[in-house]
Amino acid sequence: MAPFLLSLSVSRLAWLASGLILALGFLKLARLLLRRQKLARAMDRFPGPPTHWLFGHALEIQQTGSLDKVVSWAHQFPHAHPLWFGQFIGFLNIYEPDYAKAVYSRGDPKAPDVYDFFLQWIGKGLLVLEGPKWYQHRKLLTPGFHYDVLKPYVAVFADSTRTMLDTWEKMAREDKSFDIFSDVGRMALDTLMKCTFGKGDSGLGQRDHSYYLAVNSLTLLMQQRLESFQYHNDFIYWLTPHGRRFLRACKVAHDHTDHVIRERKAALKNEKEWEKIQKKRHLDFLDILLGARDEGGSKLSDADLRAEVDTFMFEGHDTTTSGISWFLYCMALYPEHQHRCREEVQEILGDQDTFQWDDLSKMTYLTMCIKESFRLYPPVPQVYRQLSKPVTFSDGRSLPTGSLISLHIYALHRNGAVWPDPEVFDPLRFSPENTVGRHPFAFMPFSAGPRNCIGQQFAMSEMKVVTALCLLRFEFSLDPSQPPIKIPQLILRSKNGIHLHLKSLSPGSMK
Repeated sequence: MAPFLLSLSVSRLAWLASGLILALGFLKLARLLLRRQKLARAMDRFPGPPTHWLFGHALEIQQTGSLDKVVSWAHQFPHAHPLWFGQFIGFLNIYEPDYAKAVYSRGDPKAPDVYDFFLQWIGKGLLVLEGPKWYQHRKLLTPGFHYDVLKPYVAVFADSTRTMLDTWEKMAREDKSFDIFSDVGRMALDTLMKCTFGKGDSGLGQRDHSYYLAVNSLTLLMQQRLESFQYHNDFIYWLTPHGRRFLRACKVAHDHTDHVIRERKAALKNEKEWEKIQKKRHLDFLDILLGARDEGGSKLSDADLRAEVDTFMFEGHDTTTSGISWFLYCMALYPEHQHRCREEVQEILGDQDTFQWDDLSKMTYLTMCIKESFRLYPPVPQVYRQLSKPVTFSDGRSLPTGSLISLHIYALHRNGAVWPDPEVFDPLRFSPENTVGRHPFAFMPFSAGPRNCIGQQFAMSEMKVVTALCLLRFEFSLDPSQPPIKIPQLILRSKNGIHLHLKSLSPGSMK
């Protein structure tokens, strides 16, 4: 009798558990449907391209050429249109300066439907924080990007670049094109390792190389997750091979960061070590974070430290890699501008062995070319917000609190109503006389408003040093057989790499 009763109890429990899971499933579905209805109703006044009954616009977005597809939609639907990833996540996709200003001049938080996917990797750093804690972190981190901190980094940028260029000298002798993107990525990581962790000049070790591969995997997996609605649920995602790959890559990245932080904190317990750090020719980012205190004397917790370091490493490494690689592609594509940039930096360098901080402000034509490459190939092509209060746009249309916004920077920068002949590479768009009167939200490679990129001066300084040294050492030309295929992968990448021919300009290189 007892075994029978036990079996009956187990059976009833199984039925109860199944019923509970089913009820929770229905409840979740009901919430998703209600949210979808709310988002759809909010965007009623914004016509847009037709959606797939299940995937929304996700299938078209995943296809090659999706960036230019959105540009074609922008021609069809001025200002904005709905953009659906699946049936339950819908954004108003904007690409017009007044629309961008209406949202990005405020401090609305990042859209959790997108940026919550970052939490497992970079934690709650400046990228995803909001409210008072975001303000506290922003204030604590700002001194790390002061000009006095950035000045000594010019030598660091130059050292890492020369190592890459020496490698390119050997590859250029083979007289065939090669993909520059991965080499630029390793150089950018080497630079950041020195600027963030005070790493020496020995180049990337095995641990660093593993970290580089992990970051590459994480950016790809993140973009794929965003575009695949079946991966949006955490419980389901962590059970998939895709999710498990993401967790393994996170572990590699976290182990790397934790290892360096532990070593530095241990060293700082020794007063002599702290004195040595204070006397260093430059403080690294970790020094500044460990020494940062707010008005009340509070410092960053261990979790905050890791989050900010991981955020800086992600944002400072991948975005710079993208910016430099696409700039060199533009130089290869437009040799007349390449020649003029080279003449300018040769004149600035003169008899010096290397560039100094004050030289960077003299690189006027190079800077215009960098900005024009940012316009056509923005390192971060799309960013997202969630409205913390209603917004009314310049044409009278409005959205309620809680609505999701996608700012499509790539489409904004190719908006023909803002940029005449938007597909033409014309650096003079950024000459002083041509920038007067331009809408402040027409050009947003570093976002804009109170939540703009805190590291934009760091990025621009690195871009100038790296690209100037590249142009002094090599002449760049296209490989017509391997044109780059643009893909958004959190940053703007090329599906097949960026293959260029390099001709050395070093004395004796033809011997």
